[in-house]
Amino acid sequence: MDTIAAIASPPGTGAVSLIRISGSRAFQIMEQAARSLPEPRRVVLRKVRDAEGRVLDEGVVTVFAGPASYTGEDTVEFCGHGGVVVTRKVLARFIELGARPAEPGEFTQRAFLNGKMDLTQAEAVMDLISAQTDLALRSAHEQLEGRLGKQCEDIRAALLGATAHLEAYIDFPEEDIDPAVGESLRRGLVEQQERIEQLLATADQGRILREGVRTVIYGKPNVGKSSLLNRLLGYQRAIVNEREGTTRDVIEEVLNIQGIPLRMIDTAGVRQSDDAIEQEGIAMTKTQLERADLILQLDDLSRPQLDQSLEVPTGIHCLRILNKMDEEDPSWQDCKGLRISCKTGEGFSALEEELARVLSLDGQHWGDHSVAVNARHQACLTRARAALKSAIASIQHGEESELTALSLRESLTAIGEISGVVDAEEILGEIFGNFCIGK
Repeated sequence: MDTIAAIASPPGTGAVSLIRISGSRAFQIMEQAARSLPEPRRVVLRKVRDAEGRVLDEGVVTVFAGPASYTGEDTVEFCGHGGVVVTRKVLARFIELGARPAEPGEFTQRAFLNGKMDLTQAEAVMDLISAQTDLALRSAHEQLEGRLGKQCEDIRAALLGATAHLEAYIDFPEEDIDPAVGESLRRGLVEQQERIEQLLATADQGRILREGVRTVIYGKPNVGKSSLLNRLLGYQRAIVNEREGTTRDVIEEVLNIQGIPLRMIDTAGVRQSDDAIEQEGIAMTKTQLERADLILQLDDLSRPQLDQSLEVPTGIHCLRILNKMDEEDPSWQDCKGLRISCKTGEGFSALEEELARVLSLDGQHWGDHSVAVNARHQACLTRARAALKSAIASIQHGEESELTALSLRESLTAIGEISGVVDAEEILGEIFGNFCIGK
């Protein structure tokens, strides 16, 4: 393959930058640029020079001989000064000497193609980079270690054994092979179906870890929605004013509650209004409610309860929060809800604990055994489950063994796509295209 090069450190100015080169000509390119190459896995100070011999930058060079490298190819890393201009000039020099600019995710794609990791581990690299909480980081580490790939490979191995045995019975009837098509085979397939169901049950957890719980703060104007967001964030993100209708647009921030990312969405207060802009904000509030994972319905304890009736959408988990507990009106005495004060901060520890309990996503519930599948894994597992159900139904109805074997083949293909055991050319672009340049 071509020799590729890219800046692997974040864009912008920093103390240091990292440029990575990978491919058959990586050593030659660095040797031409720096005039000498260190021994593999030794960090040595070198100067990168242009074609006229002028110094472009001075930094440390590390050489990794393939296959003992991240990509499995000969790889060189140059760590220099973090200025934008100097970094680009060094990269341009490497490209001038024969490298080509790397595509997004191409280093990790090469690691997959060279057998350094399976597809689930490759995807975990991106999860690791984008993790916003401890739980998301832990889940990414587990996947990077091959946990999900191992579970899928175990399922695939079991299905492969059953398929091979069944097809041997079909192809070589004269060999007197036990068909094992009856109850024994059915039980084995049901067991693998249950394992697939267990993995599919983690899809919502995976989405929450990667994207956050869509949490909509909902209520009438001036009940303290923006104050609740500011208090949870620990700084003033939204404008707070006694005048009703201050919030006209949707404000979104990510909040970490006991290791769980909550995508907090502060919305416009719902009321009858003749203001066109406020009406638009209220319409956006209703849209956000339909997409919510969790609704925080906020009421104002300082106002009489009869004045605060508000329709809450059904089918979405809702936590009722009663604000301004320090100014509670007697009409709220028998009302159930979590009492807080955005003004004093009272009740917020209990609120965080209640959020973790409601979502059942604290560390105890997750544990070290959790594997959170992503949307691609979910689609593959769903197809595998459907094909497996067809195979089981085929056995139960006494259909031809060829039909059972065909369904098993479909299930095997879907499971194999998760870790890239089968030909996964169509999904590679989608997966690695989401990576940053240089990774």
